[in-house]
Amino acid sequence: MSRVFNFSAGPAALPEPVLREAAGEMLDWHGAGCGVMEMSHRGAEFTSIIETAEADLRELLRVPSGYRVLFLQGGATQQFAQIPMNLLGGGSADYVITGAWSRKAVGEARRMADALGGAVRVAASTEIDGFRRFVRTDELDLDPRAAYLHVCTNETIHGVECFDSAPFARATDVPLVADMSSHILSRPIEVSDFGLIYAGAQKNIGPSGLVIVIVREDLLDRAWAGTPSVMRYRVIADNASMLNTPPTFAIYIAGLVFKWLKAQGGLEAIEAVNRAKADLLYGFIDSSEFYVNPVERSARSRMNVPFILRDETLDKAFLEGARDAGLLQLKGHKSVGGMRASIYNAMPLEGVRALVDYMGEFARRNG
Repeated sequence: MSRVFNFSAGPAALPEPVLREAAGEMLDWHGAGCGVMEMSHRGAEFTSIIETAEADLRELLRVPSGYRVLFLQGGATQQFAQIPMNLLGGGSADYVITGAWSRKAVGEARRMADALGGAVRVAASTEIDGFRRFVRTDELDLDPRAAYLHVCTNETIHGVECFDSAPFARATDVPLVADMSSHILSRPIEVSDFGLIYAGAQKNIGPSGLVIVIVREDLLDRAWAGTPSVMRYRVIADNASMLNTPPTFAIYIAGLVFKWLKAQGGLEAIEAVNRAKADLLYGFIDSSEFYVNPVERSARSRMNVPFILRDETLDKAFLEGARDAGLLQLKGHKSVGGMRASIYNAMPLEGVRALVDYMGEFARRNG
């Protein structure tokens, strides 16, 4: 059986060398006589796994001193509530809405704010434009006393990406909080622009269920008094992400992904590959009269590429033909329809070439 090209938005494809290494270690990790899923998270073996994973992640992202790296459970969606629990207090927070995920973050934050006696403001939104672009800094209506400013720097569903965080960091003196779930590790970033970064693992990091939080140390002690210990960043940091049993296997796979990224040449090298993949796919779409991408060119995500067929009655046939060609998970999100190709780090250039070849052939047969 040959592997397909999996364009799923998440859980997404993992690098094949990582899967092969994990398969080889499933029954016996480095002579331990058992697999990672079976070993104690308190033992020396797993301690070495999580410590190496953190060190490699810090190296890849060039995480400065003064930031803590937390390996948590619950995925990024749990952070929609956990962030206001830890940062909001009884004040207010500003949110930028650029797509479905930032809109959901606002909804959850407002529920928490109601409980905490705080408030959540929408500092800017592109919903009136159909979420086809990122917010401009001159559109921001900021509260200088806000506890933080929240942005989603890549909207998985709408295919909108922010490529330069610096203007948003400079626009306010409050901590910038970013959901980077669907493009973290796809290119270098300036971690020091942010007070907190969080990312669900199931796009570019590893299996679903794991979320990574990178948080500035001065933000660790702002939690609402009623925040449970297992949800407090300070308590989690002081316990090295092992207050309770962490998602050990997901952390192990993430560590293998980090090593794979380093072997590729780091984030600068993977960014070059990601640029090539995105340029190939967008270039084909733009040159075609059969397919359309609705996102403004300056905000087009390199990770999630939505597109529609001008004749939507052909959608079913397109997906069936793609499946027969070994190209899977191309159906767009139900809220926007059409198609979506997620081309995360693990998707090789060969896979995008195969998709473009199929799209060209389908257009010729049905144009």
